[in-house]
Amino acid sequence: MIAKRIIPCLDVKDGKVVKGTNFVLLREMGDPVEMASYYSRNGADELIFLDISATNEDRKTVVDIVERTAEHVFIPLTVGGGVKNIDDVADLLLAGADKVAINSAAVNNPGLITEASVKFGSQCIVVAIDAKLSSEGRWHVMTHGGKKDTKIDVIHWVREVERLGAGEILLTSVDCDGVKDGFDLPLTKTIVDTVNIPVIASGGCGHPSHFLEVFEKTNVSAALAASIFHEGLFTIDVVKGLCAENGVMMREA
Repeated sequence: MIAKRIIPCLDVKDGKVVKGTNFVLLREMGDPVEMASYYSRNGADELIFLDISATNEDRKTVVDIVERTAEHVFIPLTVGGGVKNIDDVADLLLAGADKVAINSAAVNNPGLITEASVKFGSQCIVVAIDAKLSSEGRWHVMTHGGKKDTKIDVIHWVREVERLGAGEILLTSVDCDGVKDGFDLPLTKTIVDTVNIPVIASGGCGHPSHFLEVFEKTNVSAALAASIFHEGLFTIDVVKGLCAENGVMMREA
């Protein structure tokens, strides 16, 4: 049995950590370096840093913030946002990222997944997928911060992502993002059962019990949250304690 991971997510815009609902109504939460340092010291298994406006603003991830964040983090750090080509992947790894998340660029140029996986190792390449339930009842891949509907079927896309060499999938439910009613279990279970690479569940966590629920009802490798940690509602230790008490194998801090 592989231990489950608890991952705080830092969505960064204009140099500040922000959080919204369904990818909109953003509110400022704090400084990314300070918050990353806090989580690194207080039980997080990994951290994910996403420059959420980089793609829409047609620019690269803010590398200097990534460098400063990496200096204060002693757990694996995944960075994404604005990654367009192999040079961008290299720049983020050199800045201190352990893994690089690719979203819109992977859709626009699927070959980038293979190129990056071959050059840097699949363990470094995470494909971030923002999924939204369509009116036809299928999940569509959304890009550009959840603003653009590609019409691509998510189930088809995750199979392709795995075939192309991705080492991990960061799966975010646009419908559940920031709502705090729990992870999207139907979406998460479907995707986890479709691929053989690790999947991180994201979007909708509002209580420690939601972590327990997604670990018990799906075979997801990790679960991510932002609001409940950023707002100080619950600590990572509380989440890990609840999961461990109910028989879920957790990584030790």
